[in-house]
Amino acid sequence: MYILKVKGVAKIPDYVQLRDEKFTLLAYFRVDRPEKSLEKIGLAEKQEYILNLVKDLPFGKIVKLEI
Repeated sequence: MYILKVKGVAKIPDYVQLRDEKFTLLAYFRVDRPEKSLEKIGLAEKQEYILNLVKDLPFGKIVKLEI
C-alpha cells in the first residue's frame, strides 16, 4: 500500500491518498477527517500510525506503507 499527501490550494484543504500495489485509489480523505475513509477500508485501528506518518510526509512524495 502507498500513501501520498496532496497540497490543497486556497479553500481546498490538504488531502491524503491511499493506493494499493497496482496504484488503484483505495481512500482519499482530508488530513483532519480520516475516520470514515479509514474505517471503510478496514484500517481504523491503524489511524494513529497513518496520521503520524502523514504529519511528517512532504507534499507530493509517495511512500510505501508496511501495514
